[in-house]
Amino acid sequence: MSVVGVKFSNRNKTYYFNDNGLKLKKNLTVIVDTDKGLQFGTVVCFVPENELNNDVEYRNVVRISTKKDYLQHLTNLKDANLAIDKCKEMVNANKLNMSIIDAYYNFDRSQLIFRFVADERVDFRKLARDLGSYFKTRIELRQIGIRDKAKEVGGLGPCGRKLCCSSFLKEFDSVSINMAKNQSLSLNPTKINGVCGRLLCCLKYENDCYTKYKEGLPDVGEHIIVNNIKGKVINVNLFKRKYTVLTEDNSLVELEGSYVSQK
Repeated sequence: MSVVGVKFSNRNKTYYFNDNGLKLKKNLTVIVDTDKGLQFGTVVCFVPENELNNDVEYRNVVRISTKKDYLQHLTNLKDANLAIDKCKEMVNANKLNMSIIDAYYNFDRSQLIFRFVADERVDFRKLARDLGSYFKTRIELRQIGIRDKAKEVGGLGPCGRKLCCSSFLKEFDSVSINMAKNQSLSLNPTKINGVCGRLLCCLKYENDCYTKYKEGLPDVGEHIIVNNIKGKVINVNLFKRKYTVLTEDNSLVELEGSYVSQK
């Protein structure tokens, strides 16, 4: 069995399919069988046999796309964009607090999927019925997170580079405020939040290194004993593994290595 990676035009994620004995090449467009019906996609990679997951049952590439398939795909894209405007109109009519991000048909138009973001759970049952009646096909309304929206829309981060989520991240890792504290960063939201309004994904990248460097060092504000004199840690330099202590007699002492905590 040979497996190929396929991307769909509306998503960055790569999905994997059995090539079904077809002679496929990179950048070739194909019709594949998915749990949402037939989809039009582009071959982007080939999976080496030694990297195959034998526990996964891969769906098949149905065929190499024809000119007729490609024209159908273009029609689907055009109609899906028009569907977004109609859906937004119905959202306003139903006074629902949700923002439609995009829409797409599966290849045979047996299903029309709308994705949206909302601050809270939305009862969209009536909207789904109205959309189904209007478009004469099965409707799916899928709520996504604000980070997923940033991934789809794209943009530039505070570093000046393309957003990690829209360039190379495949999955979102959990990011906590403790990671910012661990790196002694200002907790100003404008400094540690990304364009999505959530904590920067890159806070996680070096967190393990900072955690390792902090081993054996006190925290800022911690009270320790220096030469039998109590003091308070006012600064820690992780990379030099040194820390500065203000003692009770108002002396500044720079130390490195182990310390004795004073609770």
